[in-house]
Amino acid sequence: MRLFNEASSLSWMGLLATILLGTSTVQAMELDLDDEDSIKKVAKQVATNMMSYYTGMNPGDNPGNLPDPYYWWEAGAMFNTLIDYWFYTGDDTWNDITIQGMVWQAGDNKAFMPNNQSKTEGNDDQVFWGFAAMSAAERNFPNPPDDQPQWLEMAQAVFNTQAPRWDTSSCGGGLRWQIFTWNNGYNYKNTISTGGFFNLASRLAKYTKNETYAEWAEKAWDWTADVGFMTPEYRFWDGASDLSDCKPINEIEWTYNAGVYLLGAANMYNLTEDAKWKDRTQKIIDASSVFFSHDPPNVMYERACETVNTCMVDQRSFKGYLARWMAQTTQMAPFTFDQVMTRLRASGKAAARTCTGGEKNNVCGLRWTDQKWDKTKDFGQQMAALEVIQANLITRVAAPVTNDDGGTSKGNPNAGSKPPKTVPPGLDYSITTGDKAGAGILTVLVMIGIGGSCGWLIWD
Repeated sequence: MRLFNEASSLSWMGLLATILLGTSTVQAMELDLDDEDSIKKVAKQVATNMMSYYTGMNPGDNPGNLPDPYYWWEAGAMFNTLIDYWFYTGDDTWNDITIQGMVWQAGDNKAFMPNNQSKTEGNDDQVFWGFAAMSAAERNFPNPPDDQPQWLEMAQAVFNTQAPRWDTSSCGGGLRWQIFTWNNGYNYKNTISTGGFFNLASRLAKYTKNETYAEWAEKAWDWTADVGFMTPEYRFWDGASDLSDCKPINEIEWTYNAGVYLLGAANMYNLTEDAKWKDRTQKIIDASSVFFSHDPPNVMYERACETVNTCMVDQRSFKGYLARWMAQTTQMAPFTFDQVMTRLRASGKAAARTCTGGEKNNVCGLRWTDQKWDKTKDFGQQMAALEVIQANLITRVAAPVTNDDGGTSKGNPNAGSKPPKTVPPGLDYSITTGDKAGAGILTVLVMIGIGGSCGWLIWD
């Protein structure tokens, strides 16, 4: 009897130890931000899970596409993340599929208007692929074969197809959300579309020293301010319908709108050394404090949807772009370094602590302010976590190159001049007044839907 009790006691002690050990294995990813290897290790774990979503390299699949429910533009954002990942870490694991996917999706005119997206592609969708190409040129990412489109050429092609879409028929200018009249949102002019054009133009101006790009960047900035999408306090609203001359404005704020203008302004400052661009860059950073919590301090959150659990597929990735562009801003406008890095360090550590989900304990949550996994998983939020974690390596890499400073990507100022089909396959019918009116009605319905999920912020 005594032997049984001892064995029983030992058994229970062993079971308790097993339970305790089992629960302790799911520990937060602790970033040592002063240790380059620590950041790279955590980034690799998070990136590995992110890439588990991508199937475009598989036989029978389309290179460059993500599976449902993820949209085409987000794959372009992913390749930008992978280009940055390679540049920050030196790990070329995903370089080949990045080149494959981007070249495949460049399309006949090299401007990321492939036939497989021609029925639904918007200006903001296209420019996210343009960002990836621009980043590849700026970071001297391995170039595609000579007989394929080149990175700088692709970025120029996106610009050359978007500049003619600058629309003065309503609201005094700007870019529409959608490219084609029959798409939901055609009558909506939104900040991310014009902001994306501004961002790309400013970076092309910096890279090539071509004054035309700088002039367009100035024009896009001025219009954003004049139409009221950017407030005098440098906060950015979402957009407005052109059916009512862009009034009233949808006063929802997203992290990526602040970010896209931030990096554009920083590039314009670096290019011109003009005090106005320094002031604009600083004021965007100051205004973006609305996206950083006080408890825990300096941790980024998507205030329009995160706190009320309404973030949709696209919106779960938005924080990553602000993190990406904040980090790059420190290289274009070094006076921002201390303020930006305080936020990136706090947000990076908090994001890493959410990455404990899944069988391999590398699934990241949406709410970094929780500093623990929130039991959710999603491609976009995985990408966002990777972006803010690897952004903390920005101090260990060189600044973007230019044509005059080591850039190897070949450009073509006339890229994109071969226009895609005006009417995508299957939609070759005449557009009637009724069709346009229908598109306007659908735009209104789309905006009602957005307002329903996030509109409470208008009154915040």
